This record gives sequence, structure tokens and C-alpha cells, in this order.
Amino acid sequence: QVQLVESGGGLVQAGDSLRLSCAASGRTSARAAMGWFRQAPGKEREIVASISWSGGSTYYADSVKGRFTISRDNAKNTVYLQMNSLKPEDTAVYYCAAGPRQTGGKWSADYWGQGTQVTVSS
Repeated sequence: QVQLVESGGGLVQAGDSLRLSCAASGRTSARAAMGWFRQAPGKEREIVASISWSGGSTYYADSVKGRFTISRDNAKNTVYLQMNSLKPEDTAVYYCAAGPRQTGGKWSADYWGQGTQVTVSS
């Protein structure tokens, strides 16, 4: 089992920045990729970004490319999502995930955090 705890969400204005953190505990010895997902009201959960164990491979949704950066510190068992130039459409609950993968065009993950709210006002 892996426990994931997100932090860093909040209410910001358009154009501002936020950094989300995800602390992992439990069976963190597995060399797992990590990711961030988000779910806006009335919409399905969607992938935002993912990062390999080494950090050498990353993936970003088109909607956040050039604005968001995912990173990880394996010594601290922590994954980050730096979000710059935030837009109102970035408003959502952001979830940290362990073991994200895409199968048949659909994303899933092995473990999920409880989520942290990000609200961007215009």
C-alpha cells in the first residue's frame, strides 16, 4: 500500500503561480512513476502530468504544456507540480497518483491521494 498526501492548493488569481506537493509513504520502495490528475466540477478526471521514477521522462497534457512542470525528489518521497500562469479553467481538485499509465487511450493509476482544491479567479 502507498499513501499519498497532497498539499499546496488554494485560491489564486489568474496569472498567479502555485506549487503542489505530494508526500508518499508506505510501500514507496517500488520504482513507480508518479502523476497529477485533476477533476473539475461536472467533468471527468483527466491527466495533467506524469514523471518516471528517474525523472528523465515526463508527460504533459496539451492544456498545461509550457505552464506546468512536474518534478520529484525521491530522497524525500515527494512529487511536485509547479503551476504558472494559472487560468480560471485550471480550477479543479488536483489528485496525486502513483503508477499512472495509459491503456487504450484511458489513464488510470494504482494509488490516489485525497485531492487538493485549486481555484483560479478571473
